Amino acid sequence: MRYRRSLDPVRADLNEKMVLLSGPRQCGKTTLAKSLISENKGAYYNWDDDLDRKGLLHGNIDPSADLWILDEVHKNRRWRNWLKGLYDSHHDSKKILVTGSARLELFVKGGDSLQGRYFSHRMMPVTLSELNEREKFDPRGLFACDRIGKNMDDLLALGGFPEPLFKGSMRDADRWRLLYGTRLVRDEVSSLEQIQQLDRMELLYDRLGSCVGSVLSINSLREDIEVSFGTARKWIMAFERLYGIFRVFPFGPPRVKAVKKEGKLYFYDWSRVESEAARLENMIACHLLRLCFWMEDVEGQRCELRFFRTRVGHEVDFVVLKKGQPWFAVEVKTGDEPVEGGMRYLLERVKFPRAFQVHLKGLKDYETPPVGGCKVRVVPCSKFLMSLP
Repeated sequence: MRYRRSLDPVRADLNEKMVLLSGPRQCGKTTLAKSLISENKGAYYNWDDDLDRKGLLHGNIDPSADLWILDEVHKNRRWRNWLKGLYDSHHDSKKILVTGSARLELFVKGGDSLQGRYFSHRMMPVTLSELNEREKFDPRGLFACDRIGKNMDDLLALGGFPEPLFKGSMRDADRWRLLYGTRLVRDEVSSLEQIQQLDRMELLYDRLGSCVGSVLSINSLREDIEVSFGTARKWIMAFERLYGIFRVFPFGPPRVKAVKKEGKLYFYDWSRVESEAARLENMIACHLLRLCFWMEDVEGQRCELRFFRTRVGHEVDFVVLKKGQPWFAVEVKTGDEPVEGGMRYLLERVKFPRAFQVHLKGLKDYETPPVGGCKVRVVPCSKFLMSLP
């Protein structure tokens, strides 16, 4: 198995509670889970397999296994109660790993709670530091940015999903990408959501690629695909629950005239985005979201990914909050340009400990004079991303 940083924290948490491991389909969850079988004398069951599903429904689970891996069981409408009963009966003697390509932490809410019985981990597509097998992530070294990562161009062009990335072929990646959206809608959405117009939903998913990097207008989208505003909004939320897309919402302290409601949309598979500048921004968004997931799932510290934009056009691509307070800001550029007005406007009005302007092309690495007490580090993307999990 290729190196995945989620393995060690999942392994450690299995010794204490049940683990829910979620993430986009085909991002490597099942491969990671199966790698634990030989270590733990494990047994693997997939709800999408007819024989496994019948066995699970009848309680036929290998009693001699020390680890039970349950894949996609959230597709059982009564899965929360069933899983609670399984855990309460066997948690003293069995490790239980539940994997799924939906946001399990959201599906857990409501009904009979599993509160206190599980740890949640969210797995992402391969990041640059994983691709370069940087072994351990330490939040204290987050801002060092001291190492250039290799294969940056491949990661940007092919995306972070293991199959197209490690094949290294644009042709194979294009073929994989065409099928991915169809499978997401036809397999995942149809199994979990009460949605009939799958053809139009597929059309919406394809249309979203042109929205990356700009404020999302649901009204414009719904006019394009000829559905109601409520329907388009419902479909976008379904894609979010199933790890097809994620939205980033604005950061707006009261003293700054920032936009408050409109969000920006990104794909977990950034290779779907045609424009190089928008694709780069999408890739950085995924890496920063991965950082937020890591800080919450492993370090237990609440983090949020936001963006900043004023009503008159000042903008910073990303703002990361930790425990509700500004942690650092990031502006994304294709070239190594000077720090511009949006970042300066923000730093002059809101106190940030750190700020970065990352660029794809060029090797410049320097710090600006302080702006509002904060220096902006201008740094290559490959260095910045290598410091993230």
